[in-house]
Amino acid sequence: MELHDVWFVLIAVLWTGYFFLEGFDFGVGILTKLLARDRKEKRVLINTIGPVWDGNEVWLLTAGGATFAAFPEWYATLFSGFYLPLLIILVCLIVRGVAFEYRAKRPEERWQRNWEEAIFWTSLIPAFLWGVAFGNIVRGVKIDAHKEYVGTFWDLLNGYSILGGLVTLFLFTFHGSVFTSLKTVGEIRERSRALALKLGLVTAVLALSFLIWTQVSRGDTKSLVAMVIAVVALVGAIGAIKVGREGWSFALSGITIAAAVAMLFLTLFPNVMPSSLHEEWNLTVSNASSSPYTLKIMTWCAGIATPVVLLYQSWTYWVFRKRIGTQHIADVH
Repeated sequence: MELHDVWFVLIAVLWTGYFFLEGFDFGVGILTKLLARDRKEKRVLINTIGPVWDGNEVWLLTAGGATFAAFPEWYATLFSGFYLPLLIILVCLIVRGVAFEYRAKRPEERWQRNWEEAIFWTSLIPAFLWGVAFGNIVRGVKIDAHKEYVGTFWDLLNGYSILGGLVTLFLFTFHGSVFTSLKTVGEIRERSRALALKLGLVTAVLALSFLIWTQVSRGDTKSLVAMVIAVVALVGAIGAIKVGREGWSFALSGITIAAAVAMLFLTLFPNVMPSSLHEEWNLTVSNASSSPYTLKIMTWCAGIATPVVLLYQSWTYWVFRKRIGTQHIADVH
């Protein structure tokens, strides 16, 4: 296996980590409107992800930086062709971070309510757009012989990519509801389990449709194995939450995300961004990659830095592992 193949796998791992971690805090942000009945319950939900949401976004920065350094042609074509949706995601992430930090800076109800509204929308929109983006990457877009995207924004809105957006939206919300049931106590925990069960059933239908479509159009034996793992894990996650095993359900929903991302990258390889205009114009791991020397230096840096990141993030989750409920939230006068 050559270094550009190794970095393709590493980038897939980074995106898997991002969707696993950011997926549940997107889901919790969406649940602030769907699940919480009052201001105190919204504070409970926000506090479940308060210590970890910014650390989860490190995976996105690393995935983007790794793509820029390892596959500059892929990065250039992706960010120029998908400029508008990626800009919307970026703005949402900025506003979302500000909302978490500024919501409690003033006691006025209108001030806090507006920031909580921002948390909901800036969680929902990226959760949908990430699925649209990856759906288009797998499906193929209009790339010409000069490795440039020549389509329009409206070309990105097709049946396959919109279904992909719905899958990530519902999967992340399900993942978030399972995480909420794992991190809370009392009535909100029971309601999050009930909601997770309903969301899981809708997610299963959407995910199965999307994965079968992907397998039929671009899949092979390896992607079929990943698809089966994703479907079995999702069914297991729904079954586990039904019997109150939140820990198992969260682990299995995470496996669902990992297997689904693995399937998408397996259907891509050796391409990184297929062209819908001509097969010879596909961006591949070889024609879109950096020099072998650059990849070698990156490999050494990643080998040193990655364990450190994993250690401090694991420590963060361990420190903030306890459940919380409305009884832990002080009344605001």
